[in-house]
Amino acid sequence: MLASKKKQAVIKKNRIHETDTGSPEVQVAVLSTQIDALAKHLKKHKKDNHSRRGLIKMVADRRTHLKYLERKSKPRYAALMKKMELV
Repeated sequence: MLASKKKQAVIKKNRIHETDTGSPEVQVAVLSTQIDALAKHLKKHKKDNHSRRGLIKMVADRRTHLKYLERKSKPRYAALMKKMELV
């Protein structure tokens, strides 16, 4: 789980307009931050299978958001992939 301040910073960095909190870009950025934090946790706690399941679910959710964005707007998808270094 992300701290509120860190999550707000990620949202502020990736939003499209001033009040944006739910665009695919923001959702992918928040999920990517959570995935990184959970992956770091799982490197230390190798037998934490409950958290591993959550990680797999978040990765699938991020993939779904990326597919949606690619289908709706290829330029925004390409810019997000480059910005988040997911390529």
